[in-house]
Amino acid sequence: MRKAISFTMSAMRVLPTFGPLHVLQPRYNARTVADRVISESGAARRVVLASYSKEGLRNGVWRDKNELALFELTPYAEEGLIVIEAAGERAEALQREGELFAEYLNNMPRGEEIKKKLAEVQERIFDFLSAPRLPEDIASAAFISQLASLLDEQTAIAGEGPASGFRDSRMEQVARFLTGEGCGECVVLVDVLDYPRLMAKLPDAQGPAPGEPSRREAERAIMDRAWRLQEQDDWGALLAQLREISSSEAQYLASQIYMAAGQVEDALAILEEASRSDFSRPEYLPGYLLARLGQLYDVSGKRERAIRSYRAVAALSWAPQEAREIALAGLRAPFSPQVG
Repeated sequence: MRKAISFTMSAMRVLPTFGPLHVLQPRYNARTVADRVISESGAARRVVLASYSKEGLRNGVWRDKNELALFELTPYAEEGLIVIEAAGERAEALQREGELFAEYLNNMPRGEEIKKKLAEVQERIFDFLSAPRLPEDIASAAFISQLASLLDEQTAIAGEGPASGFRDSRMEQVARFLTGEGCGECVVLVDVLDYPRLMAKLPDAQGPAPGEPSRREAERAIMDRAWRLQEQDDWGALLAQLREISSSEAQYLASQIYMAAGQVEDALAILEEASRSDFSRPEYLPGYLLARLGQLYDVSGKRERAIRSYRAVAALSWAPQEAREIALAGLRAPFSPQVG
């Protein structure tokens, strides 16, 4: 039996997910994770989520957490090409304890002092995770050790338990599940903040493997750059790159650049073209595209069309909160871009 577990563990691949921070990782973006899952999940095509519960997966909690890797992966599950399951018992409820702990600090005598110390460590964690890295860097002992040290600083300030969302006990339970059930050739996806704890409990597991970027990974990196458009970027070069990508998301992002440049007619033309195609994927796109389309119609003096677009956002079974807020504001009053 011991030998069987050892063989299973040698095949286990653990891929940390960075949530919304994947947009800062051109060589380890959401598409990178999806590519690795498809190529490494074995004949069973089994994907195990370590940081979500079955209920959380079923209810789509990951959407509101902006788990970008799952936006890339769920279409494969819907087509029956992979099977996604969750291993974290009561994961969301336990993580919620961390949010409640922050509220509890407000009523503690030294609460503000503790909150300040925690905020300083959280800022350093954010900076650490924002630095672009190769997949093999993220798999390295150095990366895992540095992140673990930062998380240990949090634990030293507030303790293990509610403050950390019971991270250690959650990953202990997941590790027992994986070794007890036998992961086989499955791929395990784990929140990057849970990654060091899980790897410590699965000493034979492997992190992301090195590899050349695929075409779709490179395209994802371009679109991620456009999502966080900055004034100092070369907008013309970015537009040229987006035009080479055949997707509604790329068209939406090109429209965003045109609108930022004040070229409303060009922005509307390209977004109307995108709206006539299939823009259902990624799942966050319909809400954003329709909300922006409504704003462009408003700016163009086409109020009735704007209202229809805003109502279409409200009719979606799910849309990002930001898109819903844009649509609700647009229904209350016509959108008018701020100047200056």
